[in-house]
Amino acid sequence: MKVVISKATLNQILFIICVVVPFFNIYELSFTVWMAAIAITLKNNYSIEFVKYISIFIIIFLLAITVGFFYDYSLYFTIRDITYLLKPITGLLLGYQLFNKHIKNPFQFVVYAGVSIAVYHLILVGYGFIAGAKNVREIREYGGYFNDFEVYTLVILLFSNQFNLQFSKKRNTIFLLILAVSSFFYLARTNFIQFIILVIALKGIFVLNKRAIKVVGTTLILVAAGYAAVFYYNPVRNGKGLDEFLYKIKMAPAEAFSTKINRDDWKQFNDNYRSYENIRTVEQLSYNESFLFGEGIGSQVDLKQKVYLGDMELRYISILHNGYMTVLLKTGLLGLGIYLFSIFFFFRKNNEPTEALKNIHYLFIGTGVFLIISNWVFMGFYNLIDTKTLLIGFLFAYKNDLKKQIK
Repeated sequence: MKVVISKATLNQILFIICVVVPFFNIYELSFTVWMAAIAITLKNNYSIEFVKYISIFIIIFLLAITVGFFYDYSLYFTIRDITYLLKPITGLLLGYQLFNKHIKNPFQFVVYAGVSIAVYHLILVGYGFIAGAKNVREIREYGGYFNDFEVYTLVILLFSNQFNLQFSKKRNTIFLLILAVSSFFYLARTNFIQFIILVIALKGIFVLNKRAIKVVGTTLILVAAGYAAVFYYNPVRNGKGLDEFLYKIKMAPAEAFSTKINRDDWKQFNDNYRSYENIRTVEQLSYNESFLFGEGIGSQVDLKQKVYLGDMELRYISILHNGYMTVLLKTGLLGLGIYLFSIFFFFRKNNEPTEALKNIHYLFIGTGVFLIISNWVFMGFYNLIDTKTLLIGFLFAYKNDLKKQIK
């Protein structure tokens, strides 16, 4: 008997595969799978809005290559940088192409992918507990360090009526439980922040009015009060239970914004390492007088000492935790200025005529707000295991399809 797989079903399978693959943290594998999927799903046309958005990253990529011609870098690091800077371009393109007008419920399509990766994550966390993981650091070593896609899916499920998901009450509850537990066990500060931002966004609170000011103001006061409570509690490094996680919350401001770090004090260096990367980048660009155009594809930051990053000990790094600084290193202030458009692009005033388009707009606004923070600590769209670009590309395509239906 001949088995026929519909285009929508094939896209669903590919979408799930492309969401799961980066979780293995083997970038060469992710890049190969994504490029193959792009080749399989190529489209004949793309919306003007999407072309404008993806062009921001294409310009940054071309600028980095052009600047790189003026330097003599290793071929290996040049090729590696090319694949790194293609990350947001491939993700957005793939997400857009995996949308198909025959998909009956596009947000269900997204949720199934999110639940798939959540189930896999929970299996890894469970294995970690069986293997003896006892603290935050060990749990994250087994289960992974963050996953923005799951948080998007969790929030979409929370607003299931708003997104017309049409799941049964039982299925909706099960999916919510799976995603909530999985998202929690990443124990990632940025994911908790992302959750709050997206919930606020989908309530329309980032649309400026008196109500929005009150809610955002109250949220900021509660966050400040929570941080004060954690600071007063004074959790210790490598403490038991959630103490280690609370310690990371306590150190968050210094970790991201310190301007002076004593490299000989290992505790200070470890707690503020992300800031140290930023400091060294600024020092290097200043010394080389390369602030305007950066140092191009293949460039690296000299940390002046070897540092354990993942399973490697490195002194020279091609990409940083900070997405802004990564773009600054490769393309200078010119590229950084262009890169900021990729965030503020989502804040454009938009009077959408339907509820479905308005909800996508709210998701875009929440994404823009979150990217301001995500780029500072987790590279934003340039993170090598990032999958939210798939969702954003998919939403661009869905938005374009909805507008065609209206016309």
